[in-house]
Amino acid sequence: MSPSPQFRISQHRRIAWWGSGLACLLSVVGLVVSWLNPAIGSPLRPGLDFTGGTQIQLERQCAIKSCSPITAAEVEARLGSLTLPVGSKDQGPNLAGAKVQILDGGQSLLLRLPALSAEQSQVVISSIDGLAGPLKGSGGSVNTIGPTLGAQLLQGSVVSLLVSFAAIAVYISFRYDKIFAFLALLTLAHDVVITCGLFAWLGLFFGIEVDSLFAVSLITVAGYSVTDTVIVFDRIREQKKNLGHLPLADQVDVAVDATLTRSIYTSLTTLLPLLGLIFFGGSSLFWFAVALAVGIAVGSWSSIGVAPTLLPVLSRR
Repeated sequence: MSPSPQFRISQHRRIAWWGSGLACLLSVVGLVVSWLNPAIGSPLRPGLDFTGGTQIQLERQCAIKSCSPITAAEVEARLGSLTLPVGSKDQGPNLAGAKVQILDGGQSLLLRLPALSAEQSQVVISSIDGLAGPLKGSGGSVNTIGPTLGAQLLQGSVVSLLVSFAAIAVYISFRYDKIFAFLALLTLAHDVVITCGLFAWLGLFFGIEVDSLFAVSLITVAGYSVTDTVIVFDRIREQKKNLGHLPLADQVDVAVDATLTRSIYTSLTTLLPLLGLIFFGGSSLFWFAVALAVGIAVGSWSSIGVAPTLLPVLSRR
């Protein structure tokens, strides 16, 4: 007697394809628009890790935990009119393009500036102290990354991504036949493109930048995506022995139905700590956790709704 799955993914395959296709299209459009944007010039807005520069975080002394209101535009205007002492170059850096973020309800300021010397950084802090002060003597930080180191970090991140993806491709190709391997790599690309596309749009509209932690999140998403897809494929191969008399679409439905609960529970238990990082992990880990959460959610979807539903179509051809 053939099992009758409660959930037949093959009956909803067109909805799954349209949803994933639309998400991929919007992601590619976002990456292209970001690349063509003169202010960005790359598929994703690069952060301080990749471009080099100085990042200054300042903490304000607020009376009874209430800071006087201040806007990023006011701080940027003050920085734009500031004349820095001349360093090793012929003239001081131009701060007209400085980026300012107001954090924690106005209690913290985050400044993104060109690479500054220690003396120039102190001049900037003194200027901000006159506008948004008094500032706390402790709790602030000044981080400077030179353009050479930034370029090396960018190159290292790209190389690590390519090597990890190539290693996954080689493993899948030896582990499965051509159709299974192709679909596993297709879903990997699907998950990475959608995650990158989301951050491309965030960079365009909200100025969100990617750093080396984002590259780590992409490698993690790739590993999770392939693992989740492999679980479903292994179940399909097991079903062939007992359900070889059924069409492949029915075998896929049985396999997906058998692994659906486990896939959902695994994804939820992985997302729960990421939600904790998003809400309570602070600003330094916020976008890293968002990238992981989005990638894992999309990876779970692709392993259930994309790869299995495409298998019968490609097998017939």
